[in-house]
Amino acid sequence: MYNKILLPVDLNEEASWSKALPTALTLCRTFGASLHVVTVLPDVHMPLVGGFFPEDFVDKARDAVSDAQHAFIRDRVPEDIQVQSVIVDGSPWEAIIKASGKVEADLIVMASHTKRKFTDYVLGPNAEHVVHHSKVSVMIVR
Repeated sequence: MYNKILLPVDLNEEASWSKALPTALTLCRTFGASLHVVTVLPDVHMPLVGGFFPEDFVDKARDAVSDAQHAFIRDRVPEDIQVQSVIVDGSPWEAIIKASGKVEADLIVMASHTKRKFTDYVLGPNAEHVVHHSKVSVMIVR
């Protein structure tokens, strides 16, 4: 039923994966699917924002996130699961959808955050945006 499962992970926020990861692993084993762990880097290329960072900031940030994501995979994804590391830039929900297309995922498994911040009320939570804009099935884990 599923061949490629995308799991968005905020490496600094355990709530983004603590319940979703076990669910994604079970689905991978059940369907023989591969797991694609995606982490989103904030977009700092806008002139207003980018001017505040050193020239090599994006490369260093990408390297640091890559190292952290590989450690996350090594420590938390069992060896019997075929896994791929994916790092994308941009707003979280748009980058998650972009990543799902890039890896040709047929399911996105993601956590629902219960802590709502002011920006969630103004912009809407990322999970909600992914559900509404994704062309593939989305499983929200609470």
